[in-house]
Amino acid sequence: MNKNLWLLSIAQGLFLTNNVTFIAINGLVGLSLAPLPWMATLPVMGYVVGGALSTGLVAKSQQRFGRKGSFLLGLLVALLSSAIGAWAVMQSSFWLLVVATVVAGYYSANGQLYRFAAAELCAPDYREKAVSLVMAGGLMGAIIGPNLAMHTKNWLELPFAGAYVALAGIALLSIGLMSCIEFPKVATKKKSENAGRDIRAIMRHPVFVVATLSAALGYGVMNLLMAATPLAMQVCGLSFEDTAWVLQWHVIGMFAPGFVTGHLIQRCGVLTIMGIGVLLNIVCILIALSGVDLNQFLLSMFLLGVGWNFLFTGSTTLSMEAYSPEERDTAQAAINFCVFATMAITSFASGALVTTQGWTWLNWGSLLPVAITAGGLLFLRFRYKKA
Repeated sequence: MNKNLWLLSIAQGLFLTNNVTFIAINGLVGLSLAPLPWMATLPVMGYVVGGALSTGLVAKSQQRFGRKGSFLLGLLVALLSSAIGAWAVMQSSFWLLVVATVVAGYYSANGQLYRFAAAELCAPDYREKAVSLVMAGGLMGAIIGPNLAMHTKNWLELPFAGAYVALAGIALLSIGLMSCIEFPKVATKKKSENAGRDIRAIMRHPVFVVATLSAALGYGVMNLLMAATPLAMQVCGLSFEDTAWVLQWHVIGMFAPGFVTGHLIQRCGVLTIMGIGVLLNIVCILIALSGVDLNQFLLSMFLLGVGWNFLFTGSTTLSMEAYSPEERDTAQAAINFCVFATMAITSFASGALVTTQGWTWLNWGSLLPVAITAGGLLFLRFRYKKA
């Protein structure tokens, strides 16, 4: 657990500060600017669509500029997108806000690789703990993100314009931090050298399929419910301060377990921890279906965060069994593309379902991807036992 790993953990925290603030404000700003109510979460969808479209570009930038150069480029894009977002609010332009979030998706695609980079900053025997520690850095986002949204909401004349300005400051701070991290150099390969398997061969590996499925659907369910929460709470008459409080505990649930998840994976096995994540998702949905009081929102979102942590940290660790170092950039880009594509669908579905069908049907619908994830884990466990 060296200096570079701790700095990357802080960078992850600032990355999640950006994400949590986006989730807290984009749906509400979108609702105030959108031509139709069901379009409210299009800015949230734009963020993940931008991430999905950027996965290939990020993979190429990683190969050309290395980890550090690519991560710094992503942070410059974060600075630009925050400025566009502030301008969109001041101009009351819904579509310019969508453009800002699509551009910000490039930063998100970069930030999703922090967890993979963590495994390269330590000895192989500690990679589970390294991934878990960097994921735990997101706890900063749980504390800073909702408070940043709440305290910068009225900085400028128009609501939430100041929050985008604050995010530009977070991007500048992240640039300074990333400049201090030393990533291991990767030797440049000649064209004649082995570049690993084709992506189609990698994607046929059962472990890779289950790891990608768990990461994508785990993130999708979390995004489906989290993006709808601010809108659902507003419909139920709860204040923005209550929403910020619920989101804060949700993100604490997402990243606080990171201090122990790596240890639990080493002790209990990755499939066991991922299975517990699935069970926590089911409990979260049952609590959300039981009522719409503040405490029910709070507890369900907290458990959703813990379940996501177990699934996402586990899937990241599991996926590393399915590809070689030469296949790293290609495999990781494929995983992140699937994650972002699923998030894009759930971001749109979230706003459309909660404004047309209601909070209850949204939760019932989320049981389907949870069941599919459970099926994938059971298949892999049976395969391991058979082997």
